[in-house]
Amino acid sequence: MLVLWRECRRQIDVKSMSKEVQDKQFRHKTVLLDEAVECLIGDQNGLYVDGTFGRGGHSRLILSALGEGGRLMGIDKDPEAIAVAEQLMAEDQRFRICHGSFARIKEFAGEEKVDGILLDLGVSSPQLDDASRGFSFMNDGPLDMRMDTSRGMSAADWLATAEEDEITDVIKRFGEEKFGRRMAKAIIAERQVTPITTTARLAKIIAEANPVWPKKIHPATKAFQGIRIFINSELDDLERVMEDSLELLKPGGRLVIISFHSLEDRMVKRFIRRHEKGDEVPSWVPLTDEQLNRKLKSVGKARKPGPVEVSANARARSAVMRVAERLA
Repeated sequence: MLVLWRECRRQIDVKSMSKEVQDKQFRHKTVLLDEAVECLIGDQNGLYVDGTFGRGGHSRLILSALGEGGRLMGIDKDPEAIAVAEQLMAEDQRFRICHGSFARIKEFAGEEKVDGILLDLGVSSPQLDDASRGFSFMNDGPLDMRMDTSRGMSAADWLATAEEDEITDVIKRFGEEKFGRRMAKAIIAERQVTPITTTARLAKIIAEANPVWPKKIHPATKAFQGIRIFINSELDDLERVMEDSLELLKPGGRLVIISFHSLEDRMVKRFIRRHEKGDEVPSWVPLTDEQLNRKLKSVGKARKPGPVEVSANARARSAVMRVAERLA
């Protein structure tokens, strides 16, 4: 399989210069691109799912490695990503796109089983870099944070009505920010003066409420992360898609997940470990491996981007990729 993969990758690299220029942006932003697709594909004529299409970095490489009988289903919440995916769908009949969360993967797949599922978690570079999306405080913009701007409550709307305890819980639990209570109190006090509707104002409120400024990150980073995860139901969606993958994957099919912070990675690690061990039974009960109902096995160790990739894309530095294979 490794020899086959190298040949597929060589063919991609020798495409026309115009195509290389067109793809330069997504190749630069897509983390662990080659490694993820190499681990994902077993059957070149199989059915695969890219649950986080983004701007199509992984999807295009998957399609390049598939045979004529291969198929790829993309999923994304973001309407802007869907627009890019529709262009790819027009170019390649083996690809189709579904608008929504990957938590709906069973609905999108219907009755079909799949040969591999890829999830590249977190926020994409285009989302972070576009101030109008409200994910980042680096440039001021409306406080939105929704991955799917066509539905749901924005961060500004939520912060305008949420109780102090709820804001505290979100910042502490999802942002892993120990000063969540202080930040929540500051948000409540400031919103009574003027509604909090921009990223810059929220970042200023949180930073001023943070008594200990970290050396390497902005003092509002963790709180922004927590609010974003909550607004988009990211951890609930991840738990659901992992559970559903057990039903969707064919025996030998791969689940490849790239995470960018500790909450996600812990969830993925524990999920794989739990289904590697199988059903929990007392140690004195004599059971065979088959009776333990093991559903997954780990494929290699957790992988991280190398120094070359990190130097080219600083956002890759926190990425961790874990791979599991469905047992029969």
